[in-house]
Amino acid sequence: MTVDAAILTPELPPARFVELEGRGTVMVRDHGGTPGAPALVLLHGWTATADLNWFTSYRPLGERYRVIAFDHRGHGTGLRTKKTFRLEDCADDVVDVATELGIDRFVPVGYSMGGPIAQLVWRRHPERVLGLVLCATAPYFAGRREERLSFLGLTGLATVARFTPEQTRVWLTEQLYLQRKTEKWEPWAIQEAAAHDWRMVLEAGKAIGRFSSSEWIGEIDVPTSVLMTMRDEVVPIRRQARLFEQIPGARAFRVDADHDAAVANTDRFVPTLLRAIGSVVGRS
Repeated sequence: MTVDAAILTPELPPARFVELEGRGTVMVRDHGGTPGAPALVLLHGWTATADLNWFTSYRPLGERYRVIAFDHRGHGTGLRTKKTFRLEDCADDVVDVATELGIDRFVPVGYSMGGPIAQLVWRRHPERVLGLVLCATAPYFAGRREERLSFLGLTGLATVARFTPEQTRVWLTEQLYLQRKTEKWEPWAIQEAAAHDWRMVLEAGKAIGRFSSSEWIGEIDVPTSVLMTMRDEVVPIRRQARLFEQIPGARAFRVDADHDAAVANTDRFVPTLLRAIGSVVGRS
């Protein structure tokens, strides 16, 4: 552990900065892997950051693969734009970051919101995808009427957030992120999440609610692993199972844990993630 401004933070890989033409600079974790090792691009969940989502996975993944991770638009150090948040733009960012790093083909590893982004990377840039690893995610997120209303209600919040004072921003950080995470990392988590552009994060919530890959998910033609969090209270297991069932040749991996398995149940999650990735790499 290291000390930074009196806040304990986990050991993190070194960062580099990547310029995306016309969009800005992205801070990217790029580490691990022997020459020729497959590249993974880790895609984090909603209201998290790459580090919050993946800090327990960085080291074990880096022992076998080249690991790339960065914050999505509006999250943490992610790109800022006045444009409305779109998952499709996040997918394009992934490919462009990989291109700038000299990576031709890679495995998107998507967690929660990162799952739709990974699916869209394949949909929009199939020639770049070696395989997919989809964790705690689904082909759609708002099925019932009350769920649709909940996600769409974020539209109004996003408008308010354009003019959010500091105290409201802090409240949003606590409500939307910390209520789902372990208290162990609370000071660091607050520091990470407080960097969000909450207008964009709330728009991301709306985009998640509108997302559905149901019409084309059955066309995925690369090796795919679906890692299911069996006690998930955020993404129901029946939707995770639907994702697995709809992707031809997909293989299922199960973790007996809730939606925050990557942080709260590392001892179960990380070994299962390694098996899921190994399955994709072995078949690609």
